[in-house]
Amino acid sequence: MTDARLPESFLAPGTSSFAEFVGSVSPDLLPSRMTLPAGSAADLAPHGTTIVAATFPDGVVMAGDRRATMGNVIAQRDIEKVFPADEFSVVGIAGSAGLAVEMVRLFQTELEHYEKIEGITLSMAGKANRLAALIRSNLGMAMQGLAVVPLFAGFDHATGGGRIFSYDVTGGRYEETAFHSVGSGSLFARGALKKLYRNDLSESDCVLAIVQALYDAADDDSATGGPDPVRQLWPVVYVVNRTGAVRVPERELAAMAGAIIESRAVAQREA
Repeated sequence: MTDARLPESFLAPGTSSFAEFVGSVSPDLLPSRMTLPAGSAADLAPHGTTIVAATFPDGVVMAGDRRATMGNVIAQRDIEKVFPADEFSVVGIAGSAGLAVEMVRLFQTELEHYEKIEGITLSMAGKANRLAALIRSNLGMAMQGLAVVPLFAGFDHATGGGRIFSYDVTGGRYEETAFHSVGSGSLFARGALKKLYRNDLSESDCVLAIVQALYDAADDDSATGGPDPVRQLWPVVYVVNRTGAVRVPERELAAMAGAIIESRAVAQREA
């Protein structure tokens, strides 16, 4: 009979960080430990943009378009870039799509592992710090052109409101006020939200403002995909409040996108 006991490293007490545990036991499994062959080009990897988030009195909304590009080519038209990190937070990815998705999966496991080990959930600031550490560990890949720059948001029960955190490639963490956007279309999305955003927006109005901001970003940025009625593709939108993170149904987004397109056509506006 073979010995089915777990290795000592799995039984020894240690950190509540799943990423640190994997790094000590099997570091080759971490996405940041991948090695690129000589002469590889970062622009051959699909990149995802654009992510937008905004707070409203009862929580926060995050949305992402559905396009991934590879150089000047559309690599994927229906990619999803916004994911629930845990019950009360979401994370959106911009940058190298494949690496970013792996980092999100690791982040989700990190939060679940902490809750199982410690018996409590991390605070919003704690979650934001854990994501910063994962991004910092990816600095070597970022220096080779495979950068991951996520946007993190969620409902903070301690403050009773939504919070948004942005990052740079070195793992720097910054809390944003009211709204923020990352990705190649972020400049245009933030410009749109400056005109559309108010502190007293209702949940539905905040979702509408986010969708309009993505529409404007897609109008000026070729890497950002707009609503696609032919393929029935709409942005991925999550609302996070004190009851949890919920994805907005596609039928609602289709109605919003249709109303935006119709209103601008009637007004004979270019954008």
